[in-house]
Amino acid sequence: MRPIVFVLSLALLWPASVLAATNASPDEGNANDAISAALADPARSDDADDDARRKPGAVLRFAGLEPGQKVLELIPGGGYWTRIFSAVVDKQGHVYELIPDEVASAHQSMVPAILEIIEDRHYRNVSLLRQPAAELSTPEPVDLVFTAQNYHDYMNMLPVDPKADAVSLDTQAFAALKPGGVFLITDHVAAPGAGVSQTDTLHRIEPAVVKAQAEAAGFVFEGASDALRNPDDSHDKKVFDPSIRGHTDQFIYKFRKPMQ
Repeated sequence: MRPIVFVLSLALLWPASVLAATNASPDEGNANDAISAALADPARSDDADDDARRKPGAVLRFAGLEPGQKVLELIPGGGYWTRIFSAVVDKQGHVYELIPDEVASAHQSMVPAILEIIEDRHYRNVSLLRQPAAELSTPEPVDLVFTAQNYHDYMNMLPVDPKADAVSLDTQAFAALKPGGVFLITDHVAAPGAGVSQTDTLHRIEPAVVKAQAEAAGFVFEGASDALRNPDDSHDKKVFDPSIRGHTDQFIYKFRKPMQ
């Protein structure tokens, strides 16, 4: 099934913060400058209050996001990461926002929220992809596939291959990436031994299972970041429980598609 793509293309001036990212060359120093400029963009001032807990700078530096890259974000919610991606990759890059049909039906405000961003002149490098969860595809190979706090949701929508122990999301993400591309996953930690048993109840998943599934699909594990870890999370509460919501213990795993 071919994805439906909504692309905003308006030949208007970009703000100074985005131009700063546009002029950056893709080395580590300039990539960091582009991320800092994106976070300081006045257009995302409503999101800035969430930065302290979501730590976007640490997450995207760990991912290695650079100007000019192509990004596929899975289940973007209200567009918090969308706005940052758009500014970092600049007008030479592109951001594809994928909302599976199953998610769009359950969360009817998500599609309008992303379309509102796309229609904003400030975010002219953003497109929306609509397709079934089991039929992930992109118009072009991407440099980064990113999923924040919703890998576990795919466990509730997609089958696991009993022979390979890989979920179809991992194989689809592998196919969507350029050789050398990165698959970055953040999600809520489940207690050791929980596996995928709590993905639909507590909305948590055991990190070791995620690592095994991604490696079974062909990814190479490049490491983890502790930027979102919280040792005070007991791992036995639903992530929406008021006592822990917004402060759950989260893992950040980075996987890379081999060059060959």
